[in-house]
Amino acid sequence: MSRANPRYRLIACEVLARECAAAMSTCAAVVDAEFLPKGLHDVGEERMSSRIQAAIDATDPAYDAILLAYGLCNYGVRGLHAEVPLVLPRAHDCITLLLGSRQRYAEYFAVNPGTFYKSPGWIERDSDPNANPASITARLGMARDRETLAAQYGEDNADFLMDTLGDWLQSYHKVAFIDTGVGDTAHYLKTVEELARDRGWEMERVAGSRALLERLLSGQWPEEDFLVLAPGARVDASWDEGIICSELNPPEIATPGEE
Repeated sequence: MSRANPRYRLIACEVLARECAAAMSTCAAVVDAEFLPKGLHDVGEERMSSRIQAAIDATDPAYDAILLAYGLCNYGVRGLHAEVPLVLPRAHDCITLLLGSRQRYAEYFAVNPGTFYKSPGWIERDSDPNANPASITARLGMARDRETLAAQYGEDNADFLMDTLGDWLQSYHKVAFIDTGVGDTAHYLKTVEELARDRGWEMERVAGSRALLERLLSGQWPEEDFLVLAPGARVDASWDEGIICSELNPPEIATPGEE
């Protein structure tokens, strides 16, 4: 007996929990969701991919498809595969998912370089990556102060390391709050305004969009915006505007001299 509506398994970053829940509430498909920790972004490609793959492997193959609400995210989705169709949006990171399209993200970024982004999920689930011993920053020693570095590496080396591994936020001059229409907006704005004031940054409120997430959950997967992997195929980076591709069908690379 066929089902009236498709049944999907959604695996998503917890940063997108509110936006995914809002999209789930309006889609016709039956969606069972699992939200993984935001901290996966901090532990490196191999560990992030391994954790998402474990969630995929634990999924009942009776689902019509597994949906991933992730971007390429520092290559953390490379190598992922499933026994059922696996669907991912073509996005470098979650900012595309929060703004509704990679085109809109590219347009905003082109006019606003040096912008630090905040959203409901990034505010509610904010954490210091240095507090996680498995994070890249902690493993590189970026959490250590100058005194600790000097004791271990010497005074001159400590100065060099502090300059090299210092405040990574110094390259930003603006913070944009992406308002996706969920949660306590007044609280989010207050938090972002305080960050802007403390850093001496410009602050802007940007209208978000759940359009990409809504299409992901409703089964509307045009090739230009989504990668739909056949069972057994693996995710890879495409190194072009498509962002991701299937390892079984890599993009053609022209040989030297070809038009």
